[in-house]
Amino acid sequence: MMKRHPVVFLLLAGLSCLAVHPAAAAETKLRVLILSGSNNHSWKETTPAIKAALEETGRFMVDVEEKVATLKAESFAPYAVILSDFNTFGGDPAAQIWDGATRKSFMEHLAKGHGLVIVHAGSSVFYDWPEFQDLACGSWKEGTSHGPVHVDQVTFTGEKSPITAGLQPFWIRDEFWQNTGVVPGAKALASVSPPIAAEDATKDAAKDPAKHHNILYTHESGGARGFAIFLGHDASAMKNTAWRTLLQRGTEWAATGKVTLPAAKDWPATQADAERMSP
Repeated sequence: MMKRHPVVFLLLAGLSCLAVHPAAAAETKLRVLILSGSNNHSWKETTPAIKAALEETGRFMVDVEEKVATLKAESFAPYAVILSDFNTFGGDPAAQIWDGATRKSFMEHLAKGHGLVIVHAGSSVFYDWPEFQDLACGSWKEGTSHGPVHVDQVTFTGEKSPITAGLQPFWIRDEFWQNTGVVPGAKALASVSPPIAAEDATKDAAKDPAKHHNILYTHESGGARGFAIFLGHDASAMKNTAWRTLLQRGTEWAATGKVTLPAAKDWPATQADAERMSP
């Protein structure tokens, strides 16, 4: 049998490693499916912004589905995370989007250790589906409201989570929900106390200006993980680097239960920072 020279053997081994490295790197990316195509917000602007925020980390491979009603039981299998930028708010509440088999498959897939991410009004759908609503952490319900879009400070509640570990309070221009219909057991990670200024106040928003309204949640149920960020009213708000950090880290946690992604270096620590990022 012919013997290879040690130097030749090492060279071939090195080339072999180089050949498989790109594929191995691709396998480490977490696949995300964004549900889109219908929303009472500007989904044609927010969905691309969400996709870009995730892909800029290099951690995610993102697909977008704009025809959500066409998804079948087998559609979810490739994905570590399903992200909803989709709703039917204001539509026919009796309209069935998925049949029973698709809904069952969706929940079974998530129960294998996968996650659901809700962005802003992405849970204003499937109100007749308790299992979805439970994992979505909360949604717009009777009594939920918001004041006008304005700049305000978001603080963290002290609830321990790898998503918010090490993060400092931040400022953002956004729409801040109040009295969201939150499911039992959901953990509140961040809150805001709107409005910050008298000129931003409305009768609704000024009822209890000292009350903190929670806007970031996680919930674990049946082996699945749910993360909801009720910030992100429009693409302008999504330019805020703290919002992007929370989306990125929350999506990674929903997929794996862990967080490796760092916080943005350009952190909006002041009101001026927030106004500069999303004027």
